[in-house]
Amino acid sequence: MARILQLEEKLAEIAGASTTPRLLLHCCCAPCASYVLEYLSPYFLITTLYFNPNIRPREEYDKRAGELSRLLLLTDYPNPVASLDAPYSAEMYDAAASAFWDEPEGGMRCRACIGLRLGQTAEYAKSGGFDYFATTLTVSPHKDAAYINETGSMLSEERGAAYLQSDFKKKDGYKRSVELSKLYGLYRQSYCGCLAERRA
Repeated sequence: MARILQLEEKLAEIAGASTTPRLLLHCCCAPCASYVLEYLSPYFLITTLYFNPNIRPREEYDKRAGELSRLLLLTDYPNPVASLDAPYSAEMYDAAASAFWDEPEGGMRCRACIGLRLGQTAEYAKSGGFDYFATTLTVSPHKDAAYINETGSMLSEERGAAYLQSDFKKKDGYKRSVELSKLYGLYRQSYCGCLAERRA
């Protein structure tokens, strides 16, 4: 609950400001992004970042990227939403996570993956002059929001880009993402991304 209150306090502060801040939002997929964009777009000028080198095979990666692009075309947001696709590099993911290949879902392999994706998002946010960065990962009931937020806060201090704390699955966020996915006919994948998780 503390993360929700912290986010709501931040959004109330932003709503009362004279300018609209820029947010770089790491998006894992269109279904998760659907609710988060709906929730945050009244407060920010958002640029989505599709950086997910964990996703295999490449055809699956491209399919999810296409669905995110389609979502942005289908939806009218209170503030404009731009998009940024990072280069695909499965080798980058392998270098970060291969030592933990036999770990169970939610273990060190997943933590290495989260660190990689958030680390690159923080770098893009800093170099692009964004006011904040965040991730849609916390909308998933299968992801540890506390760990994601700890990692984001640590990277914020290291990289000098402000991290937006969140637990988007709360207040029926995940439920709303399912509703929006049905509304827009979004492809909902059956696994997070890596082949180790797919085989589990």
